[in-house]
Amino acid sequence: MDVRAGMRGLGALFLALVTAFAALVALPLVAVTCLLVVLGIGIFVLPAAAAGLHRWTEWERRRAGRYLGVQVDPIRSATGFKQVIHSPVTRRDLRWLVVHAPFGVLVGLLGPVVVAGLPAAPVSLALWPFVPDITLLGVHPSGWGAAIGLAAGQIALTGAVFVWGVPRLARAQARVSLRLLTPPPAEAEAQRLAERVDELAETRAGALEAHGAELRRIERDLHDGTQAQLVSIALRLGIAEKTATTDPEAALRLVREARGGAEEAMAGLRDVVRTLYPPILADRGLAGAVSALGARCAVTTEVAVGELGEVPAAVEAAAYFVVAESLTNVAKHSGAERATVVLTREAGELRVEVGDDGAGGATEEGGTGLTGIRQRVAALDGRTSVRSPAGGPTRIEVVLPCGF
Repeated sequence: MDVRAGMRGLGALFLALVTAFAALVALPLVAVTCLLVVLGIGIFVLPAAAAGLHRWTEWERRRAGRYLGVQVDPIRSATGFKQVIHSPVTRRDLRWLVVHAPFGVLVGLLGPVVVAGLPAAPVSLALWPFVPDITLLGVHPSGWGAAIGLAAGQIALTGAVFVWGVPRLARAQARVSLRLLTPPPAEAEAQRLAERVDELAETRAGALEAHGAELRRIERDLHDGTQAQLVSIALRLGIAEKTATTDPEAALRLVREARGGAEEAMAGLRDVVRTLYPPILADRGLAGAVSALGARCAVTTEVAVGELGEVPAAVEAAAYFVVAESLTNVAKHSGAERATVVLTREAGELRVEVGDDGAGGATEEGGTGLTGIRQRVAALDGRTSVRSPAGGPTRIEVVLPCGF
């Protein structure tokens, strides 16, 4: 006998009974809310009531899904008065409430019957000699033999209901709830596409913000660095031109200074270009560039790179930035003794993992560059996961799609 299935089904039926009684109480409240809407004074009450009902039905869907072993995706509730009125989600929630109130009570009552029926048989058998009105299986025993037989029959019947009937009825109740609350495939696909659009809009906003910050940084670097050096070079060359005939040695010295300034300006330009697409990526590829980052890190870093194949340039640059920024954080903030970098590719995705054995506690609010990492990865429709509990260790995992 599968006693565990019976106990699990019994618990599900008790929950169904409780929520069914709650539904009986909620139905008059729904009617009152609808009346207030008709009277024009429930405009502000309706969205809040619909949101509360939806939270309840979402809990019921998850509970039914867990019992049936079915994956249940969340459903967003409607917001605003008009959206609630016209939303199919609201109609499904109300339909479930109307059906679940009587059906949940009907099937849920089997739980108390079983719980009471199993111990009732031996108790009735023990009290039968002293209380003549006691019945077993609805029959007044005429003697000890009949009483024992009827008690055994009651135990067997109740046990059979517990083992076979309760789980099946609990599954039926869960299937009914799931059927009433699950949207049809077309609506589910429309919701998935809407969520995808919202996600892309959010990542696009983050990408635009990151792009704007990058442009401002480049402009600042060029203005404060390269442009100032070029102005200084132009001034030196202009003075050298004027003093070439009167003071050749001074003019020569100015030309030498201008040449040194030109070399510094070129180095500054190379640094700026390196932030756009590091030349080492073109020279040594992503594996070689990441290995170079690990070798230059102030913390001992172990780098492991799998077979990456051909990776798009934008993905290479993002992965390089993730590793560079993460190792910079390790060296500056973590107090770690060792760090690890792992690059793998599988199923059209590039996975970057950077970890350390430091103090942990890294947050995006701490100025550690994690926000920049997340935005840059989101711009490529990637995913970022940061685990950094207090006391460490810290693990940054990034997944970048590269199957295009």
